[in-house]
Amino acid sequence: MPLLLLPVLLLSLLALMLLLWPIGLWQRYRAGRSRRRARPGWVTFNALGLALSSVLFLVGAALTALWIDGAGWNAAGGLLAGLVLGAAGLRLARLEAGQGQLHYTANAWLVTGLTVLVAMRVALAAWQLWHRARSGAPAPLPWDWLAQPASLWAIGGLLLGYHLAFAWGLRRTLRRLGMLRR
Repeated sequence: MPLLLLPVLLLSLLALMLLLWPIGLWQRYRAGRSRRRARPGWVTFNALGLALSSVLFLVGAALTALWIDGAGWNAAGGLLAGLVLGAAGLRLARLEAGQGQLHYTANAWLVTGLTVLVAMRVALAAWQLWHRARSGAPAPLPWDWLAQPASLWAIGGLLLGYHLAFAWGLRRTLRRLGMLRR
């Protein structure tokens, strides 16, 4: 009898995660739009951590390309697009400097767009899973690229590149304002 509790517990945890996922997306959206203080030490730590994550992401994508066609190219393309989007996002962000501090508010439209992108990609994956389970065949999509697993690497690269460019741009702004210690 206790062995039957383990699958029930795992399924309950999965159901709880699925129910709480929209709340998590909403919280991510709210946090992305809020006014935040750019603390120089944390901005530097974040920028360096994201740079390391990007290198590891590209290495992982290159290794995954052995099994998934196009994973490396999609990851690199997504990262490059994310860097461009992050630079644009920093230009569109509201920066407020005063009293030796820098506060920033990310652009609401970009935050909304990225949140919707993540939600739509997860919804697409769920629909593909449901369609495959029901009919045994892949779901027909107008864009074949989205049906490929390598497209997940592109979305991940886009998000990582956006935050990487934003963090390094914020660090550069802190240095330009003389708020970053050398």
